[in-house]
Amino acid sequence: MTSKILLVTGDAAESLEVFYPYQRLREEGYQVDIAAPARKRLQFVVHDFVDGFDTYTEKPGYTWPADVAFADVDPADYVALVIPGGRAPEYLRNNPDVQRIVRHFFEGDKPVAQICHGPLVSAAAGVLSGRRSAAYPALEPDVIAAGAQYVDGEAVVDGVVVSARAWPDHPAWIRAFVEVLRVKAPLS
Repeated sequence: MTSKILLVTGDAAESLEVFYPYQRLREEGYQVDIAAPARKRLQFVVHDFVDGFDTYTEKPGYTWPADVAFADVDPADYVALVIPGGRAPEYLRNNPDVQRIVRHFFEGDKPVAQICHGPLVSAAAGVLSGRRSAAYPALEPDVIAAGAQYVDGEAVVDGVVVSARAWPDHPAWIRAFVEVLRVKAPLS
């Protein structure tokens, strides 16, 4: 049986932050299931920086089907969790099933990769307190308010939790996450 990783996301997730870990972890040999509020085709977005803008811009990105609805997820079936960023975490964090799923991984000391706005989900689940976490820099106050230490880094490893600021950090972020997986959740 192939080891499975759960990726929780929804509409308006950052395309690169979904597809990079999805493809990279599949390349390692893991099965990656995408969970969303409903089993449907999701609309991702592209965030990029444009000269003259004070923050990133957002454009339509790829679409992709969700494999499973949050309500139907049994987190015990998975060895690790990925929480991409974009705007999706802003509303996903309020979903009780997402909170249930995230708590399972943190409480079970299972590997978690979170990036960009992803730590908003961990904060809402009440599991970020006492940890060190990177996030999109504008979220520094949110990370601190959740009781965590904000770290401005491309691959912040805190036990089995690996976090990063945004998609430019992908190589270091996923490299560190794969190292954690090889120890804590090797392929079966």
